[in-house]
Amino acid sequence: MSASRRIAVDAMGGDSGITVTVPASIRALQKHGDLQLDLVGDKNLISPLLQGVPQSVISRLGLVHSDQRIPTGKRPQSILRASRGSSLYVAVDHVKQGKVGAMVSAGDTGALLLAGRHLLKTLDGINKPAILATLPSVTEPSYLLDVGANPDCDCKQLFEFAVMGTVLAESLGRPDPMVGLLNIGSEDYKGSSAVLQAAAALEQCADLNYIGFIEANELFEGTADVVVCDGFVGNVTIKSSAGVANVVSKLLDGAKLIVEKDPLISSLSAQLNPQRFNGASLLGLQGSVVKSHGNATAEGFFYAIEQAIREIDHGIPQLIGKRVADIMSSNRGLLTGSKN
Repeated sequence: MSASRRIAVDAMGGDSGITVTVPASIRALQKHGDLQLDLVGDKNLISPLLQGVPQSVISRLGLVHSDQRIPTGKRPQSILRASRGSSLYVAVDHVKQGKVGAMVSAGDTGALLLAGRHLLKTLDGINKPAILATLPSVTEPSYLLDVGANPDCDCKQLFEFAVMGTVLAESLGRPDPMVGLLNIGSEDYKGSSAVLQAAAALEQCADLNYIGFIEANELFEGTADVVVCDGFVGNVTIKSSAGVANVVSKLLDGAKLIVEKDPLISSLSAQLNPQRFNGASLLGLQGSVVKSHGNATAEGFFYAIEQAIREIDHGIPQLIGKRVADIMSSNRGLLTGSKN
């Protein structure tokens, strides 16, 4: 089987490590009969968890030994040097070497970004990668980026995010996806300098379906398919949203009997389950990297693997690379005033 249908899993990453990543991996293999996974981590700890797993699953599961952990509380470059040999670094390196088509990790976000940029490099025309997350809405899920990779962005980066988000949305069945800029108001004079410059460029770009500013209260109404913002705003937004979803989920769990008896409430509970939306894509790299929440359950990590499968099936990095080159080339004059 080609590496494109194989995924490397950082088995040691996240708050719960192998107690989450291994069951999630087994579930993914059971669902997808043509999938292969490489679990990267301490074989001595992983092997006991595989006892009793059917041979039809074990035969598609590889073990890559790594017992090194990424240190916490260090500066970015120190983390990169210290992480070499860790399960996270080895999993990203498998993507670089073409052994797998994607990797998934619940490990440190900063370390994952550094390893991704160092090993995979960014696509031509992309300054820095962005983290894209999925948000539930009253219609179809929407996509928000950046949610933490770039706290401070210029207008060129915001424009790049709009292109990358559009490509991903199109690949997942959204023809001509609507793109909005997250802002503090809908008026054309509100917002930071970078946001206003990005809006001016997007309004003149015929290649993207830009619909204007989106306010925070519209995020879950399906107003836009792709919502663009800098990483600071996006990270606060996604964590606030997750907090609200968790509170609602706990309230519904407290009324479990009512939820089970009422199909409408049961459906609502399932739709609001934050684990279903786990799995944030690192877009803009020359390879597929998916970041799981560090506190994800086995169910949540399973959905992160599902996201990696979709990226492989649709060839997301290749699509983004081609689209970015085409759009940036034809709209270069729109961004001449941006910082680099």
